Amino acid sequence: MSSIVVGLDIGTTFIKTVIGELDEADNISIIGFAKKPSQGLRNGVIVNIDAAVAAINATVDAAEQMAGVNVDSVFTAIGGSQVESLNSEGDTVVDTSGRNRTLEIKDEAKKRAIDASTAISTPMDKEMLHCIPQEYFVDDMPGVKDPINMMGKRLKVKVHIILANKTACNNLEQCISRAGYSCQGFWLWPKTLVAALATIHEDEMELGSILIDLGGGTTDVMVVNKGAPVFMASIPVGGNLVTNDIAVVKGIPISAAEKIKVEHGCCWINGNELGEEVIIPGVGGRPPEETTQYELCEIIQPRVDEIFSMVKAEIVHHANLTQLNGSIVLTGGGAKMTGIVELAQSVWGTTSVRIGEVSDLGGLDKGYREPDFATAVGLVDSNKAGQAPAKQKKKNAQVSEKGENLFKKMWKNFF
Repeated sequence: MSSIVVGLDIGTTFIKTVIGELDEADNISIIGFAKKPSQGLRNGVIVNIDAAVAAINATVDAAEQMAGVNVDSVFTAIGGSQVESLNSEGDTVVDTSGRNRTLEIKDEAKKRAIDASTAISTPMDKEMLHCIPQEYFVDDMPGVKDPINMMGKRLKVKVHIILANKTACNNLEQCISRAGYSCQGFWLWPKTLVAALATIHEDEMELGSILIDLGGGTTDVMVVNKGAPVFMASIPVGGNLVTNDIAVVKGIPISAAEKIKVEHGCCWINGNELGEEVIIPGVGGRPPEETTQYELCEIIQPRVDEIFSMVKAEIVHHANLTQLNGSIVLTGGGAKMTGIVELAQSVWGTTSVRIGEVSDLGGLDKGYREPDFATAVGLVDSNKAGQAPAKQKKKNAQVSEKGENLFKKMWKNFF
């Protein structure tokens, strides 16, 4: 018997819903999806629960009509400034008898090492969502992916810990509940992690890659290397600033500026756009005026260039990585802008930049494969990873174990 799985991505500018049908063989087919303007959020943070609830209902209703099903529960993700991460490490002896013997490493030793890595001071307003192992060290041997059944005296692990603001989590959960949907499937995966799992290929993840999610209120970034996350950050600027720049320069309402940005926005001129005309609507009795896509690019490009430069500076300063051989993968609504790949290549000095397109998961309409649906589709497909709730409020040992196991299962499901 098939079951329905729903991914809900609550963003600053848009809310996206994707409905998938899971068959007995754990194969997902997308049967419905929708995108509606967001309400009640500012820079990724819920500031008006009632408005957010209304927007969630409108988006889910539209997806239900397309799919011909009723939605009872959803899976969602948290992002923006509400999420932060840090790297930690912990170690343990393999032989707990005190005789310091070389023994075969079992699950118990592995769990002790991970538990030691999570024994950190956490701010009162934060809760630990996930603890994802990056690599293990068996005695002096580094770079071990899985130490089980190896022989050693001491086991060390490096991990990536993801924290989230408790109030933000509770508000998000409250919105889902008040919208009339069950929270039994309430997973608090960071948006960048879900989008990375849905769009970054396995070899890119091993070589080292960067996911940049270009949202309306925030630009979220995750660096993955050697098969695991190593850095995650949120820059409090996004596509809304581009819209505001157009509105200010051209003297038009935000709604008109957003429409022009979506329909004609360009951040890199190749030559074909030089003379393409764009009509700027009149305001207050003022007649419409003509401009060109080139002139729009002169407004948009500096702002997007600034956003990419801020992301690059953040990574260089905090990620402590000297070289990444994979790709820069762009997701989110901003990734749909003409010229975004070329501009990113210019800022980063590499040609290894691409748009993050999710896998073909069936359905007659393939619109869900667009980069702004990466998080919602990732939430649907990652449901195959297991049944454990992602809002972990258990001991660190359980958080650590589930964080590692779910990440591994989710990653395998995409390839």
